[in-house]
Amino acid sequence: MKKIRLSKSVVGIREKKALSKVIDHSYLGMGDFVKEFEEKLKVYLKREVVCVNSGTAALHLALMALNLNQGAEVLVQSLTYVATYQAIKAAGYKPVSCEIVPQTCTIDLDDAKRKITDKTKVILPVHYAGRTGNLEQIYNFARKYNLHVVEDAAHAFGTIYKNKKIGSFGEIVCFSFDGIKNITSGEGGAVVTSDNKVLEYVRDARLLGVHKDTEKRYNGKRSWEFDVFFQGYRYHMSNLFAAIGIVQLARFEKEFKIKRQILAKNYHKRLSKIKDIELFPDDYDRVVPHIFPIRILNNKRDRLRGVLEKHNIETGIHYYPNHLLSYFRNKNERLPVTERIYKELISLPLHPELTKQDQDRIIKILKKEIERL
Repeated sequence: MKKIRLSKSVVGIREKKALSKVIDHSYLGMGDFVKEFEEKLKVYLKREVVCVNSGTAALHLALMALNLNQGAEVLVQSLTYVATYQAIKAAGYKPVSCEIVPQTCTIDLDDAKRKITDKTKVILPVHYAGRTGNLEQIYNFARKYNLHVVEDAAHAFGTIYKNKKIGSFGEIVCFSFDGIKNITSGEGGAVVTSDNKVLEYVRDARLLGVHKDTEKRYNGKRSWEFDVFFQGYRYHMSNLFAAIGIVQLARFEKEFKIKRQILAKNYHKRLSKIKDIELFPDDYDRVVPHIFPIRILNNKRDRLRGVLEKHNIETGIHYYPNHLLSYFRNKNERLPVTERIYKELISLPLHPELTKQDQDRIIKILKKEIERL
């Protein structure tokens, strides 16, 4: 029986040709391909973009660029990948775990409000499964309490909010381009903002803090006599990564985006009336889903995962709440909504090479088996 993968890097001959071009160019590090990728992303998002080597690096540098006091508190939902929390900690700040809105698994502003202190300086909304939650309310909340907003948009490349692409507006928006995201550069990420001070900081910080090294790298050169004004990191993107990203961006609107939305709509239509399954909103004309999570009710989640595994169908759980991890745990902290929803979540296979036959098989088996449990 064919194995159906949960997620997959969708690359082919065009990406191979792009990599060959970089290899023939004999300059694999950060150079003109990175510059070209940034420029194409800038055209797509209509804002300045700085590429780095991961979404985690993007979040870390975005937070560092705010230049806050050590121990500054960042409001963030617990239901996110650990990378979000690690970026906050790496910047020297404290993640403050917040509840989620069950219907979207995005940050609950009522709970966030209860957790504001005089050290709270940032709210970091996570665009779970491509959904942003109510961004207008989030920015109003930030203005009211004088907070910065750093968006974790790792799941949301291509998503539209009120007729605008995510990344085309907002204070600071961070994307991930790892192997299974809506577009990939192999590994990679980006910081998008209109704040020139943030852009200048990230451009230098990704190159170990070497002042104004970016322009030299774009031209296949490097700085030999230079100055450094702050802690930097080896977070720059390579030409190899950028070459893949350039091709993927060209494929996104007419291929990847459409396929992900069609698959998600079909899942939603065919699973919407099944007992013990609760779905997220059917908003796939504007949301480009990175994953397709559903909720399995009445304690059936783990048994259903086991059955699907026996049928050679991979599933995932996005995510184990961070406030339950040893490194971030506060013994007195409970997030009952997050903990309940986590126990219900299961992610079904979703990627642009998932066929109609694959999806038919998943839905047929899921329908049949959930009734038996």
